[in-house]
Parts: sequence; structure tokens; C-alpha cells
Amino acid sequence: MKRTVQAALLLLTGAGVLRVSLFSDICLRYVKEGLQPFLVVSGIALVSLGLIGAVRDGLPFAGRRRSVGAHLGDATLVHDGREHGHGHDHSHGPRIAWLLLLPMLALLFFAPPALGSYTAARDNAKVVEDYSRFEPLPSRGPAPLSLTEFIARAQQDDKQSLKGRSVLLAGFVTPGKNGTWDLTRLLVACCAADSQSLTVTVHGVKAPPADTWVKVTGTWHPDGTLGTASAGLALDATSLHRTPQPPSPYLDRAPASGTAPPH
Repeated sequence: MKRTVQAALLLLTGAGVLRVSLFSDICLRYVKEGLQPFLVVSGIALVSLGLIGAVRDGLPFAGRRRSVGAHLGDATLVHDGREHGHGHDHSHGPRIAWLLLLPMLALLFFAPPALGSYTAARDNAKVVEDYSRFEPLPSRGPAPLSLTEFIARAQQDDKQSLKGRSVLLAGFVTPGKNGTWDLTRLLVACCAADSQSLTVTVHGVKAPPADTWVKVTGTWHPDGTLGTASAGLALDATSLHRTPQPPSPYLDRAPASGTAPPH
């Protein structure tokens, strides 16, 4: 691969990284929000390196310098008025670098969607972190909860704060077995590669198409013993509304303090 092509690949790769991180929030489909600034810096660095390479290889004397054997990579020696080279041309990069072309074009022109029901249906449900205490639920109206907190309250809250309470949960649709469906979110520590699914089975309303983002209002479905590990992770739904996919489709891991986050 010639150096001019290497510079072009660096430019295009940097442009692709900036496209998904600086000029849009597409990168949040792949990494946590806190990593977005690092992607912006990486994109700027790649573009800068590509520009430096393009300018350097475009200098008028660059081709002449290589032709007279002054380029150190050619290891050309002059002896008795004759040039002797060792037969290797180091002015070219490794051919394997061409493998960067397809992912670079995909990043620049096509953005794969965030992980969804296909991933969740093939994953084992995540056991949420143990909480030391739970904040009081709002006294009126459906309590907006993340799936992380709903699952934690169902299985860990010995005060059974979910009993008889209406809650509001959000997530995407994952088809289940025997006509059932799950409300799902994916939990990540760093990026989409380490995602694990959180699921709550929904009863009482018909399932929208897979991967549809929805908000569901309902009450905890009595199954097992609330506040223990046997508590079922299910909801008796009273209403459902479709919503757009959020800019950041993944949930962060529960805080290390072990305290349920306030609403």
C-alpha cells in the first residue's frame, strides 16, 4: 500500500469517527456517553495524521529523493558509482492495511443500529447489584423506574415498596415464548461488546413489533414472594405508549454505593 493511500485511509477513518462522535450521537450506540470525548480526540488525531501524510508525500522533491536512493527505507548504497539495494521497498505499508477499508467505509456511510432484541433473546438475564437501601417512591401517580431499580426492588426490598404501586417502565420489545414478550434494556460497563440484558415480562397488552421502544404503565405481577429472590420479574400492564429510541440506548451499571438512585 502506497503512502498516499495510507494517508487517504487515515483521513477517511478519522472523518468516520468524527461523523459518529462529533457531528452526531451515533457513537452512543456502541460506547458509553463518557467515552464520546475520547472518540472526538481520536478522530481529530487521525485526520491530522492523514493531512500530515498527504502534505508530506505531495512535496515536489519527495519523489526525486526516493529516486536517488536517499530514502533510508530503501537502504540503497552507492559503491564504485553503482547503486546497490537490498531488494526491499519500505516506502509501502503492509498490504493487510487494506482490511481497514471496509469497516472505514461502513463507519463513514452506514451506521449499524444499536443492539436490540436479537442480542437480548440470546443473552442470560443480568443479576443486578445488591442495594443497601431504596429511596421512597413518589406518593402519587405512576413511579418512573429504570428496569434496574424495578428488578432490584422486586427481589431485594424487604419493605415490598412495589406492592400495589403503579410504576412506569421504559425499554424495547423482545418477543418471548408462547406469545409473551419482554420489556428490555441492555446494561453496559464500557461498550456494547460487554452488554447484558435486563428483562421484565409484560402481561395484559399486545406486543408491539420487536425492537419498538415503549413506555409501559402497570403494577408488579404477583409471582413468587415480593422482596425475595423468588419474586417474578413481570408487570401487569394497564397502558402502553410507543416512544422514540433514546440517544443513549444503554443503561449504565448500578452505582457502587448500593443505593437506589433518586427519581
